Amino acid sequence: MPGKILVTGGAGYIGSHTTLLLLEAGYQVVVVDNLSNSSLESLRRVENLTGKEVVFYKADIREKDKLISIFEEHQIDGVVHFAGLKAVGESTQIPLEYYEQNVYGTVSLLKVMQQFNCLRIVFSSSATVYGDPATVPITEDFPVSATNPYGRSKLYIEEIMRDLAISNDAWNIILLRYFNPIGAHDSGQIGEDPQGIPNNLMPYISQVAVGKRDKLSVFGGDYPTIDGTGVRDYIHVVDLSDAHVKAIQKIESLNGVSTFNLGTGKGYSVLQMVDAFKEGAGKAVPYEIVERRPGDIAECWADASLAEKILGWKASRGLQEMVNDTWRWQSSNPNGYKN
Repeated sequence: MPGKILVTGGAGYIGSHTTLLLLEAGYQVVVVDNLSNSSLESLRRVENLTGKEVVFYKADIREKDKLISIFEEHQIDGVVHFAGLKAVGESTQIPLEYYEQNVYGTVSLLKVMQQFNCLRIVFSSSATVYGDPATVPITEDFPVSATNPYGRSKLYIEEIMRDLAISNDAWNIILLRYFNPIGAHDSGQIGEDPQGIPNNLMPYISQVAVGKRDKLSVFGGDYPTIDGTGVRDYIHVVDLSDAHVKAIQKIESLNGVSTFNLGTGKGYSVLQMVDAFKEGAGKAVPYEIVERRPGDIAECWADASLAEKILGWKASRGLQEMVNDTWRWQSSNPNGYKN
């Protein structure tokens, strides 16, 4: 029976798409977001697309009093937790900010959930917790380590949640380790709207194509891969969001902590992505190969068969659909939500 779900960071890229799918699946959604790296316009558009209301609170998950008042006002049945900082490069510059917002923020949220006996949470983790894997594809039982503070913050949160589940076996916790989300809703109404210079490949490519940036910098052309550029598992954001809905639907039957990879099981190089974009958008994307970035690895893709087996979830959208949906969003919204 659908209930009321709290989505932290619900105005962000993955959060807004997940909010939309939760509404379509019949859930009521309460969003908490501090809007530091997101826009309220995304939720207005979600309401337009679904014809349903999103209850919104501008708040930071570190503000425990605000969280308490939200839980007092609403009977929350479960939480999908996206809120946090998410740029690998930036995390090496301001690590304390990452630990405070991501780790302390999550502890604050979990304390309030515990206080109100709301013991179901789906956490937005990351494939960065695998560090530099010895082999690919990556399964959930691979050793974990991190090469940057962002990845380490995700790892610490996973460990905190495991400790919590050991302390009280009434908790139901799902950790979703994402590979590389790209794409946008097929309406072209909601998509990725990074503040400043994009940290991720696809928004950078699309900003070059739309004329906002001169060229793409490709970090490293000498990796032991098909064309020397880094290989990653790219997953459509709507497929990714669908996994969160499936997780919420299944969470009651999964005791303790369950961990799932979310990817397509295929790896594409940076230059393959550039070619796919050229085909989808009909636009050339000028690029130059520059030095490798510290902490980057040669290749990384998922074995996501466990999510299919337990959650009944599988990515269904292919690379060209990811590219076409990205371009539809970017070309309709060249300045993101600031149009």
